[in-house]
Amino acid sequence: MIFRPNRRGRHARLSQRRRAVQEQAMKSIVSYRGRTPRIDPTAFVAPNATIIGDVEIGPHASVWYNCVLRADLGRIVIGARSNVQDGTVIHTEGPRDGHEGDVLDTVIGADALIGHMAVLHGCTIEDHGFVGMGAIVMDRARVCSGGMLGAGAMLTPGKVLPGGELWAGRPARPMRQLRADERAGLGEGVEHYLELAIHHRHALAGK
Repeated sequence: MIFRPNRRGRHARLSQRRRAVQEQAMKSIVSYRGRTPRIDPTAFVAPNATIIGDVEIGPHASVWYNCVLRADLGRIVIGARSNVQDGTVIHTEGPRDGHEGDVLDTVIGADALIGHMAVLHGCTIEDHGFVGMGAIVMDRARVCSGGMLGAGAMLTPGKVLPGGELWAGRPARPMRQLRADERAGLGEGVEHYLELAIHHRHALAGK
């Protein structure tokens, strides 16, 4: 009996290794001044996302394609099950070298939704908060739990968007109370992105 090596299995394993190497090469996870991003093993971080410095990404959170999270001046925290959608930029604020000043972390609570191409800078998004596509949240601004910032809106420095309200415009102003179906939709959006993250993880693994 002649032994024939299983070339197909070997090639499959090599292909999986190449994909893993390529994915890691595309994903930029960068330590900065001794601070290294801390990413929960259950979180999904897209291959071409860039994560720099003092960043913490919680369980089952997701950071999607082309996002940049740069925590060089303060902390960035992404809470459990929250999703940061494609193209979003998150930064912090703090004193320049040799100068005094406040550190403004950017903190996103649990079960929050951050829409495509949003910009968050030195702000807070509480649990179940919503930031629409292309919206901007500036220094010391806050979206309270269950609050919704509409697509393209700008929440200016220090403003507080209360829970249960929809704000829109530039600068953002209160529009109305959220309807019951809109409040329910926040939770449905979180569940949707939890499922999407699983499917994308499998697709990237070639499954």
